[in-house]
Amino acid sequence: MKVFFVVNSKSGTRAGAGLEAVISEESRKNNFQFVIYRLHGGNVEEDIRTELQEFEPDVVAAAGGDGTVNLLSKILCDTNYPLLIIPVGSANGMAKELGIGRVDFAFSLIKDGIRRKIDLLKINQIHCIHLADVGLNARIVKRFEKDPKRGMLTYAKHLLAEIFLIKHYRFYILADGKQIQRKAVSLTFANASKYGTGVVINPTGRLDDGKFELVIIKPFPRVKLLSIAWKMLRGKLQTSEYAEVVPCSKAVIRTSRRTTLQIDGEVIGKTKLIEIQILPKALTVIEPRQASGL
Repeated sequence: MKVFFVVNSKSGTRAGAGLEAVISEESRKNNFQFVIYRLHGGNVEEDIRTELQEFEPDVVAAAGGDGTVNLLSKILCDTNYPLLIIPVGSANGMAKELGIGRVDFAFSLIKDGIRRKIDLLKINQIHCIHLADVGLNARIVKRFEKDPKRGMLTYAKHLLAEIFLIKHYRFYILADGKQIQRKAVSLTFANASKYGTGVVINPTGRLDDGKFELVIIKPFPRVKLLSIAWKMLRGKLQTSEYAEVVPCSKAVIRTSRRTTLQIDGEVIGKTKLIEIQILPKALTVIEPRQASGL
């Protein structure tokens, strides 16, 4: 067994402390060879592809957050290399989606995990493995990026700040050839079902169904915020009168004015045009046996 680790040392959680020592110890216990690639500046995509050709691993492991996972999803798209996520980032939404909550559990999947083909999205020619959006949450992510603190309390602080500055957008949507026009505060492009916080934005989402969901959050009275949040926490957002879910495989969205786009927790910038397509079964991931088929 050969494992190629891509380590983002800037993804600073306590779980990531001493990670390279853990990798070495795990290799002795479970008898696998390994190479560690440390993310740095420069053309890392080309470097990683070259290293993969030379090492020819059985498993590629992303040790970082959602940004690191996104990078590897692009590199491994339409290859036979399976991706294992080791959740040591400030945001680990895709790891949670696959049921990987702890670093030690992630290492156990090198031997015990199963392989599963999942879909990817391509949004304005950028790969997306998890979730992307424009509007309310994207602006929160932009605030979150600039804050040195992390965690649910920090996210909640920026959510409350944005609630008092809520902006409405008009979206002109062409989804699988069907034209839709909606006024909304947020529009999510969901391959997965939940944010890294565990909040379920897309209750009906599956990673391998050849579809993604447009989750439209319509303008709502501020007094309804707790009700909407409660439905999201319970995975019942689709029952809210302020939410609409549109499954599709291809969409073009135009906005009434420029708005911030975020993809897998990374702010891309402001745009008025978003083009999205599904890439069916484009990536192999390693997940726990009990998560298979979710």
